Amino acid sequence: MQAAGDAKADSKSEQAYAFIKARIVEGTYSPGYRLVLAKIAGDVGFSVVPVREAIRRLEAEGLVKFERNVGATVSGIDPTEYLYTMQTLSVVEGAATALSAPLIDATAIARARAVNEEMRQCLEHFDPVRFTALNRDFHSVLFEHCPNPHILDLVHRGWNRLATLRSSTFRFVPGRARESVREHEELLQLIERNADAETIERAARRHRSATLDAYLAQAPGTPKKISNSQEEKQ
Repeated sequence: MQAAGDAKADSKSEQAYAFIKARIVEGTYSPGYRLVLAKIAGDVGFSVVPVREAIRRLEAEGLVKFERNVGATVSGIDPTEYLYTMQTLSVVEGAATALSAPLIDATAIARARAVNEEMRQCLEHFDPVRFTALNRDFHSVLFEHCPNPHILDLVHRGWNRLATLRSSTFRFVPGRARESVREHEELLQLIERNADAETIERAARRHRSATLDAYLAQAPGTPKKISNSQEEKQ
């Protein structure tokens, strides 16, 4: 049986973990940010022990790394992991969107369009973290009706994986945001017109891959010609 003191220590470690991870995901602690134990401990009101445990946990998840003579810092995007995650998500989300399309009613279309309008407004004073959250809301409307639970599970895993990699790709490729909003409307119009499943799936995959292309084009040391949209152009 766990002692009360141990349970309390675990609770503090969990709170410190949630505190640090939230700031990494939202971008407050950006890539390369040095995680000073004493500073964070003071912010959360704990000793450095639970903070150290939280940082070790985040290191295991790939969000934090230890650098010699520097200490713990926030990891940047792993370009290879991002590539694989986006390639996989383009396939499974494209399939989920195509399968969902016949089940998406006018109410859901209106909800997705309202979210896309919020994204358009967000472009005026661009907030990449908010834009990314709205982007997930938009796509959720399009794939949430997928009747295949296994495909839907893979889609959710892909989005969750992206969240652990970084809060927002649009922070690195802000110019992609405007095109993304336009492509969202095109997807909605395809669904409204009852386009065939293959057309919708192809459009959804191109949309996802275009964001990957934009990131690969500016990320140093990454392959530049292996995303789905580029393969389709060949």
